[in-house]
Amino acid sequence: MSDALKHECGIAHIRLLKPLEFYKEKYGTAFYGVNKMYLMMEKQHNRGQDGAGFASIKLDTKPGERYISRVRSIAQQPIQDIFDQINQRINKELNAHPEYQDNVAIQKKHIPYIGEVLLGHVRYGTFGKNSVESVHPFLRQNNWMHRNLILAGNFNMTNVKELFKNLIDLGQHPKEYTDTITIMERIGHFLDDSVDKIYKKLKKEGYNKNECSPLIAERLNVAKILKRSAKNWDGGYAMAGLLGHGDSFVLRDPAGIRPTYYYQDDEVVVVASERPVIQTVFNVDFDDVKELEPGHAIITKKSGEVSIQKILEPLERKACSFERIYFSRGSDAEIYQERKTLGKLLMPKVLEAINNDTANTVFSYIPNTAETSFFGMIESVEDFLNQKKTQAIIDGNGQLSKERVIEILDERPRIEKIAIKDVKLRTFITEDSSRDDLVAHVYDVTYGVIKPTDNLVIIDDSIVRGTTLKMSILKMMDRLNPKKIIIVSSAPQIRYPDCYGIDMARLEGLVAFKAMLALLEDNNKYHLVEEVYNKCKKQVNLEDAKVKNYVKELYDLFTDEEISDKISELLSDESINAEVKVIFQPVANLHKACPKNLGDWYFTGDYPTDGGNRVVNRAFINFFEGNEERAY
Repeated sequence: MSDALKHECGIAHIRLLKPLEFYKEKYGTAFYGVNKMYLMMEKQHNRGQDGAGFASIKLDTKPGERYISRVRSIAQQPIQDIFDQINQRINKELNAHPEYQDNVAIQKKHIPYIGEVLLGHVRYGTFGKNSVESVHPFLRQNNWMHRNLILAGNFNMTNVKELFKNLIDLGQHPKEYTDTITIMERIGHFLDDSVDKIYKKLKKEGYNKNECSPLIAERLNVAKILKRSAKNWDGGYAMAGLLGHGDSFVLRDPAGIRPTYYYQDDEVVVVASERPVIQTVFNVDFDDVKELEPGHAIITKKSGEVSIQKILEPLERKACSFERIYFSRGSDAEIYQERKTLGKLLMPKVLEAINNDTANTVFSYIPNTAETSFFGMIESVEDFLNQKKTQAIIDGNGQLSKERVIEILDERPRIEKIAIKDVKLRTFITEDSSRDDLVAHVYDVTYGVIKPTDNLVIIDDSIVRGTTLKMSILKMMDRLNPKKIIIVSSAPQIRYPDCYGIDMARLEGLVAFKAMLALLEDNNKYHLVEEVYNKCKKQVNLEDAKVKNYVKELYDLFTDEEISDKISELLSDESINAEVKVIFQPVANLHKACPKNLGDWYFTGDYPTDGGNRVVNRAFINFFEGNEERAY
């Protein structure tokens, strides 16, 4: 994706089902869980650059012994930083006490982070400040072991205001107004309530206070706590939590918006945001890793009992298609094929744009994450050329010379590596958008491979704001002096804000929205913007279920092609000599390529939860009023 876009976080959860001595004997180290967590988090590095965190819980510790450890970082390389801290602490203890080396029980007692229940998180901040206090996992502490709650997630809630108010109505005084704190305190409230009720019941059964603690752990119904907590949640989420005594859970939203995968054997329970992470780190097959069903939670009790339980009634499945297009690692077997298919399905439009003139067209991609879609596109070009060659030979009717046959067969797609990103330069300039000349040099280009008679086709994952295209890529491509520059997006036009974890909160930043406004202006229909604003204002106090997405009415005035052409016009200026055309993936093709992930609200405005319409409603009001606040 040529535009910088912050997006979904990543979670990693490991529950060791055997005593630590087992892993020491089989794998040579009691730090087996910590090592695996490091690998899982690094394999999900693509999901978080702002911060990372790790927490662990030790089972069956004695009173007075530390059983919860947590470390978080917002360093430039946050995952590396937290595990450097962990390793330094471990090595310090081992060097000071050589007698700890082969005694797992002593290691567990005296060395932090060595536990049976582990939780990791990599973060892209979309809500709240980018400070270490905003980094997951969050910790809710209490002297009662069962009331300690560690929480991390890949989520955004659309109704934080309502949930925050609910906490106040319960008599709480949350320390911050963020979705993570709000969710943690809500779960914590029902956790406290459940512990109180079990404790009172045990007292009536004749148990003393000391005897109650292990029995509370046995009787605590995690599924019931989650059902009460999540009753009014509206958003996309994969929520992971650890309770102080050792229970753990991961809950997925009822529309399946955020991805969640798990693996279980007799040694471990593992949950992550991406399937290939688990496959690689634990060396298991594709079919061994299961997808957690929407509205369900995988719950592991302190005893090691594992269950999958329905917490919320599943809605129509609307798994995020951006996962498939861009966010997840392309090493997933299904995602790899889907991305290739996205590239293939674009070729009819590309061939039309170049008048089938493949001989005078160079194909490339930008950025590297678009490489797989590029492969699919080139396969389609090769299919086209094979048909063309076959027909030419048939038309020759056996009269072709050897030289002509060689000439026909020699035609192939012209593939070049055209653009190379200068990562250090981009890092240097991201905080100062006024330095236009520097922005224009984010990418280097390959000279000497483009002729003035050539078309240049560049495939991208998606086009969000178009800023980097306008300020950098197109200007650099134009220096190669092609006849025509065709930018191909493997994703459809992004028209609406996201509110479930991707950082696309404002309408006016989207180039498709700008294009639609420009078309309204061109066609003397800009007065309709105020009409839609008034419709949105009338909905402000309605229940979420009654709010409609009236922004659709403005887009419906124009065809996809008209909006694409206007985007092409907006992204190029008088300094660009080549003709510029932007081609987007049709939504129907997206669904064809990614049939299991039909969440497309950022393209269509069809939000999977009621809160989504309220967010787009608020986003349009903010745009019209010049309010720079987030819509959720």
